[in-house]
Amino acid sequence: MSSEATSNKGQKFFGAFFRKITEFFFEKQKTFASWHWIRHAGLPMLLALFCFLGPYVWRLSPTADDAAAIAAPAWAHPAGTDDLGRDELARLMRGGAETLSVAVPAAVVAVLLGAAYGMLAGFAPAVVGRMLMCLLDALLALPSLVVLLCGAAMLPPGPVTDCGLIAITAWFSLARLVRSEIVALRDRDFAHAARQLGAGPWHMAYVHYVPNISRLIAVNAALILGDAILSLSSLGFLGLGPAESWGSMLRSGLAVIGRNAWWLILPPGLLIAGSLYAASAAGEAIAEGRAA
Repeated sequence: MSSEATSNKGQKFFGAFFRKITEFFFEKQKTFASWHWIRHAGLPMLLALFCFLGPYVWRLSPTADDAAAIAAPAWAHPAGTDDLGRDELARLMRGGAETLSVAVPAAVVAVLLGAAYGMLAGFAPAVVGRMLMCLLDALLALPSLVVLLCGAAMLPPGPVTDCGLIAITAWFSLARLVRSEIVALRDRDFAHAARQLGAGPWHMAYVHYVPNISRLIAVNAALILGDAILSLSSLGFLGLGPAESWGSMLRSGLAVIGRNAWWLILPPGLLIAGSLYAASAAGEAIAEGRAA
C-alpha cells in the first residue's frame, strides 16, 4: 500500500507540474499574440491618430512663433520649439498629416498602375507580353531617386507633383510580380478547366485571377506605402518636398545642430523610422494572413 500511495503522489506531483508548465506557455502565447497584434495594428493606428487627431487635442498652432526660439522640452512645449519659436509637437503632427496625405494617395496610384500593367502583360499574347516586359525592364533600370530629384526640380512644387512623381516611380516591381503570378495561374489546371467551359478573359480575371493575387497586391501595397513615405521624406530633406513634412523638419533641425537642439532632429527621424516599421509590419501581417 505504501508503494501504491507513493506512486499516486508521484503521479499527482508530475501532473500538477506539467499542468503549470502548460498554463505558463499558454499565458506566454497569449502575451505574444497580444504583442503581435500591437506591433501589426497598434503602431499604424497610433501614427494615424497622432497625425490626424492629435491637432484636435494639442491646440497649439504649428505656425505660431510667440515662444522662445530653440527652447528645450518643457511642460508648456513637451517637444521643445524650433529656431523660430514654433511648437515642435504641433509641427510634428502637422508634418505627419502632410506626409501621409501625399504618401497614401501616391501608394494607391502606384498599386493601381502596377496591378493594371502586370495583369495586362500577363493576359496579352506572348509577343505583346514580352514587349511590355522589355519596356518594364527599361523602366526598372532607371534610378528612381534621380527621377524624383529631376522631376521635383523641374516641375512646379506642390503635393500633386510630389504624389505623381512618387507614384510613377513606385509601381515597376509590383507590375513584374503581378505578371509573373498571372502567368503561373494561367497554366494551372483550374484555369484550363474554366477556359474549356467557356470562361472569357474578364471572367477569368475577376473570378479566378484577382482573388488569387489579392494578398500579393495587399502586401506590396503596404511596402509601397513605406517607400512613398521614405521618398517624400528624402525630397523634403533635400529641400524639394513639402515644407512641413518630417523630412523638411529633419533638414531644419540639422541646420542648427551646433546648438545641441537634439529635439529638432530625433523626433522627426524616429517618426520616419516608425512609419517605415509600421508599413513593414502591416505587410508582414497581411502575408501571414493575420488581421492587422
